[in-house]
Amino acid sequence: MQSRRLGVQQLVRVAAPLALLLLLLVAGTQVVVVEGAGVNKEVWGSMSAKISGIIIPGFVSSQLRAWAILDCPYTPLDFRPLDPVWLDTKKVLSATNCWLKCLLLDPFTQADHPECKSRADTGLSAITELDPGYITGAVSSVWRQWVNWLVEFGIEPDAIVAVPYDWRLAGSLLEERDVYFHKLKLTFETARKLRGGPTLVYAHSMGNNVFRYFLEWLKLEIAPKQYMAWLDDHVHAYYAVGAPLLGAAESVKALMVGVTFGLPIPEGTARLLCNSFSSSLWMLPFSKHCHVNDRMCSKRQCADGKVGPHFFCDKNEAEGNSSSWPVDIAKVEFPASPGSCPAVAMVTYPDVSPQPDSAVVERSYSAHQISDGTFLKDLMDVDVHSTSSFHHLIKYYLEDPILNPLTPWTRPPIQNVYCVYGLDLKTEIGYHFAPSGKPYPDNWVISDIIFENEGGTLQSRSGVRVSGTSSPASGDISVPYNSLSYCKTWLGPQVNITRTPQTAHEVCDIQQELNVLHDVDTDIIPNMTREGGAKYITYYEDAVSLPGKRTAVWELDKVDHRNIVRSPVLLRELWLETIHSLHPDAKRHFVSKEHREPMRDEDCYWDYGRARCSHPDHCEYRYVFGDVHLGQSCRLKVSSDKDHILNYL
Repeated sequence: MQSRRLGVQQLVRVAAPLALLLLLLVAGTQVVVVEGAGVNKEVWGSMSAKISGIIIPGFVSSQLRAWAILDCPYTPLDFRPLDPVWLDTKKVLSATNCWLKCLLLDPFTQADHPECKSRADTGLSAITELDPGYITGAVSSVWRQWVNWLVEFGIEPDAIVAVPYDWRLAGSLLEERDVYFHKLKLTFETARKLRGGPTLVYAHSMGNNVFRYFLEWLKLEIAPKQYMAWLDDHVHAYYAVGAPLLGAAESVKALMVGVTFGLPIPEGTARLLCNSFSSSLWMLPFSKHCHVNDRMCSKRQCADGKVGPHFFCDKNEAEGNSSSWPVDIAKVEFPASPGSCPAVAMVTYPDVSPQPDSAVVERSYSAHQISDGTFLKDLMDVDVHSTSSFHHLIKYYLEDPILNPLTPWTRPPIQNVYCVYGLDLKTEIGYHFAPSGKPYPDNWVISDIIFENEGGTLQSRSGVRVSGTSSPASGDISVPYNSLSYCKTWLGPQVNITRTPQTAHEVCDIQQELNVLHDVDTDIIPNMTREGGAKYITYYEDAVSLPGKRTAVWELDKVDHRNIVRSPVLLRELWLETIHSLHPDAKRHFVSKEHREPMRDEDCYWDYGRARCSHPDHCEYRYVFGDVHLGQSCRLKVSSDKDHILNYL
């Protein structure tokens, strides 16, 4: 026993110096990482000392918290004040009924459930990770990478402000219940006083619809002569990221069968949620040829009794097909005799017992017929639960006194406007619906889906040939190309186009067309090539059509709707463009595209063909304890060059 104790003591005496040596090595390695970091915070951070950024997240992209004490039976997971509602995966799985009480709204009044109410969280933490955790954090991360980038480049904490909102509500309700737009106006004014300069607006997806509504609301709060001065003083640039400018077909799918957003819930439950939110209609598809004309009918009602007659559509709508969309958005199979009294509560779903083909009436609906209420009005004849959606459409959209969001919008009156989106991914653009024979909310099924594929070609899930108008490209999985690219109509009659690889590159890798003539009412297609599987970013830039204002459209190959706010390529371009627009020595209208050098350690990788780190002028092999592969050891060189930003000006 004594010899065994001596052996342990000897082992401790030997292991202690080894542990101390290992600790010193690790500590020394950590010092090397800090000293060798390629990002010079003093240089990059100082370039935006007075600027601030306001982030407006998209649909279901910010945290909602409970404001109630709700005991959930048969589970220990109860809801307490400030508990996360959207999103707490544990409660979604084990306390679904309680979770629905805290999330559902009254279909007509939009009031909270009597036993539980939820409100939008505040601060950056409300948009970075919706469900933090070892497993769920990576899946629910939204703006985390964006914030990490800003910290890495030395941006101060008070320079970035998140403005989450209750994404269940339509625009007018956001102001009526939460005074959201008053708070947003104060946020802009506070940011200017705090930082001493105007603000950059980063809006993603439906956040662009919210910002558009704010701009219209602001016109009623500020005297007309002061409106433009206020915008110039408080908004330096507006980045519209993944904006559904003509809506998204997926919103129709959400109304009819539900969209689960990846949650472990049935589609019927998801449909219950979507149909209770007035915001579900905010991204309905609509035609670019139809605008509002309140003089056509009084109180939105004409002699013919049609819904939405205040829309004024030009001749292109009548002459074209599908309301400027590639295909009709929805095709629905209706029973020929839906019932004598659609308002009776028992008529909750269509009769789908086996019937001859003559007993089924198939109707197609264009984007215009969906946005003006024709689609929902027809649907009410066989599905009374569509009454609430029709009520939302009339009250919160067609009759909104500030803005009808289901109409095309022109270029925002802001000095610098950048429209950014991904493209050439398989995107849903149309659906065929059929009755399922089940009760609400599962009373409809999707019998077929129409997609647009890379290059804009049309394809159906069933393999049936699709007749329609193909686009030059496809969308970003969630929003079709024609809706994303509508912002090209904001460009003037003369546009400069540049296409470059998304990775670091030199001047020999770019393609450029200058002073391209552009019909401002149409898309613009560059005469440029793509090589193999390379990913490109295409810039459309106009700085001459509007004096003192700049407009740009960026198309990123193969970047999907959700992950675009985490794209390092987008973050790099946003950063360089911001630095360029604020630099006193800038000689160009836009930042130079001639070359892109690695800016972070993540931009360096191992070139196996040459057995060295890529971009040897900027990257070097520098092993740090814990690296598991060669590429991870490729890092930016320590640079003392504080003027390299001048290369982009």
